[in-house]
Amino acid sequence: MLGRRRTSSVPAVAAVAGQFGRDVGQCLERIARTVEQARARGAKLVVFPEATLGGYLYEPRLQDSRAPVGPPPALAPDGEEVAQLARIAGPTVVCVGYTEAAPEGQYSSAVCVSGDGVLGRQRKVHIPPAERGAYLPGQGFEAFDTPLGRIGMLVCYDKVFPEAARELSLDGAQIIASLAAWPVCRKNPAPRIRQDRQVRHFNVLDQARAVENQVVWVSANQTGRLGRLRFPGQAKVVHPDGRVLATTGLSAGTALARVDALGVVADTRRHLSHLGDRRPLSYRRWPVPATVV
Repeated sequence: MLGRRRTSSVPAVAAVAGQFGRDVGQCLERIARTVEQARARGAKLVVFPEATLGGYLYEPRLQDSRAPVGPPPALAPDGEEVAQLARIAGPTVVCVGYTEAAPEGQYSSAVCVSGDGVLGRQRKVHIPPAERGAYLPGQGFEAFDTPLGRIGMLVCYDKVFPEAARELSLDGAQIIASLAAWPVCRKNPAPRIRQDRQVRHFNVLDQARAVENQVVWVSANQTGRLGRLRFPGQAKVVHPDGRVLATTGLSAGTALARVDALGVVADTRRHLSHLGDRRPLSYRRWPVPATVV
C-alpha cells in the first residue's frame, strides 16, 4: 500500500496524437476533453501537436479535382482563443500549437498556459521548404518557469537541429515539449508506415535529444490525412536516459507516463552530466558550405 501511494503521488506528463482541423471552436472542445481526461489520470502537463488550433497547411493531392481546404486561421497571440486555453488548463500546464498572426506576417507558434495565464511562447525557427511561403522564421529559444519546473518548447522541424534543444537545456529546461505536424515522407512514402524514413527520423530524434540533453522529452504529433499528407502520430514521453516511457504508436490518443521530471533529470545528470562535461572552446564554428542552400 505504501508503495502504491508513492507511485500515485508522482505527477504524470502527457503527449497527444490527434487530428485537428480548421474549426477552432471544435479544436478547443477537443482540447478541453483531452485535458480533462488526462488530468483525471494524474497529468500535470499535457502537450498537443503543432497547429492544434486551426490545423496544418493543406497540400492538395496530385490530380485532385476537389476544392482545397483553406489556409489555417491566423490567431492573435493575446486573443480570446489563448484566453480560453488558459481557462481550459486550470491547474494543468498545457502546450498548444497554432498559426500566429503578427503585423509582419504569420508564424507557426506554440503557447504554454495554465489557469494563471500564459507561461511561455515559442515561434518555429527552422522553416522547412514546404512552409517557406506561409510562415516567417522565429528568432531564438528560451525556457520558462512552470509549476512542474523549467520547460522549453520546440515546433516540429526545430528538433532536427541539435542546437535548438541544447539552447533550451542550457537555459535550464528540465522538460522539453516538442510539438509537431510531422508527416510521412512526402516524396517516397514507405508501403508500411512503421518503415517510413520520416517516421524513423521522428522517433530517433525524440530519443536522441532526450539523451543528449538529459531532459524529459514530451513529443506530440498530428494524425490522419490532410490532402496528400499523412501524419503518423507517434506521440511519446521519453526518459532522460532515452527510454520511451509511453507512446501512442500509430494511433490517435494520449501517451501518459508518471515521471518526477525534476528528480529524474537531477539523478541522471548527477552520475554523468552531458551539459557539465561540455568543452565549448573545443568546438569550432565552421562556415556553411557553398553547396548548402
